[in-house]
Amino acid sequence: MLEKLEALYQQASQELDGVNTSEALKEWERAYIGRKGAVTLMLRQTGQLPPEQRADFGRRANEIKRLLTEAFAAREALIREQELARSMEEGQIDVTLPGRPVLTGGLHPATQTLREIYAIWAEMGFQVYRSRDVETDEVNFELLNIPPHHPARDMWDTFHTTMPGVILRTHTSPGQIHAMRDYGENGTLPIRVILPGMCYRYEQITARSEIQFNQVEGLAIGRNIRMTDLKGTIAEFARRMFGANRAVRFRASHFPFTEPSMEVDVQCILCGGEGCGVCKYTGWLEIMGCGMVHPVVLRNGGYDPTEWSGFAFGMGPERITMLKHGIEDIRYFWSNDLRFLEQF
Repeated sequence: MLEKLEALYQQASQELDGVNTSEALKEWERAYIGRKGAVTLMLRQTGQLPPEQRADFGRRANEIKRLLTEAFAAREALIREQELARSMEEGQIDVTLPGRPVLTGGLHPATQTLREIYAIWAEMGFQVYRSRDVETDEVNFELLNIPPHHPARDMWDTFHTTMPGVILRTHTSPGQIHAMRDYGENGTLPIRVILPGMCYRYEQITARSEIQFNQVEGLAIGRNIRMTDLKGTIAEFARRMFGANRAVRFRASHFPFTEPSMEVDVQCILCGGEGCGVCKYTGWLEIMGCGMVHPVVLRNGGYDPTEWSGFAFGMGPERITMLKHGIEDIRYFWSNDLRFLEQF
């Protein structure tokens, strides 16, 4: 029995010298010194030996188990160091390789158009003025020459709130009143501002209409401002926005807060005026409405219409973006579809 124990010790020692991985080391431990290992099982057989052999066998079996346990611990530490070194070497960062590209977002197409509009008007001396989205009925309608029950109110489907007289603005034109009262200093200073912002209308969502959209209002007030100033300024903007050789035309129209009023068209940028589906085969695209500020609106803003005059205009950045890129459905702007947004 003692010879068998010595042979098992030699076998276990030789196998341990050949173990190089943590998995193999665990298997070796289970096979020899674990609860059901060969050395452990032989040690439990001590009581079955003749009395005169038990002491020597038990003493040698315990010694062998201790030696194998110490050898196991040393081997475990060595393998752990080797595996750590191998992991460090294999996972080493090669700083000569190019880094992984970081995906970044892009500007929304409407935002791109807004910034282009800002830049053009800034070059012509207009400042950006921000006004509020939640407005009163008085400022949104009455001070803009649209009294209660006026037929012009049918042009806007208004979102009303639970507070009487408080609504979501239907256009950026009420910003004219705020700008005149904030910047005009009681009607004593000239003004040149653009008023960008979101507008809200309770309309059916279709390919051509949305319940929310951006607008950019413009306002210029000074002494002796005439219709020729308005036409020249709008024509210059249209040429900078759509091309230096782009033809511009003005059509008579009506807005309650301007008198006289006009619609502005530019030559179709897709067909060059030949006629296509986008321009409905007219050769022209409508880009904005404009006009001379109504005397009632001037007075409500704190200016004396006998001494001051001005012009105003309003445009939709989404519509301009649709015209420039041939986009046929305004719902794309708010659907958050990356297939659409990443094109810009």
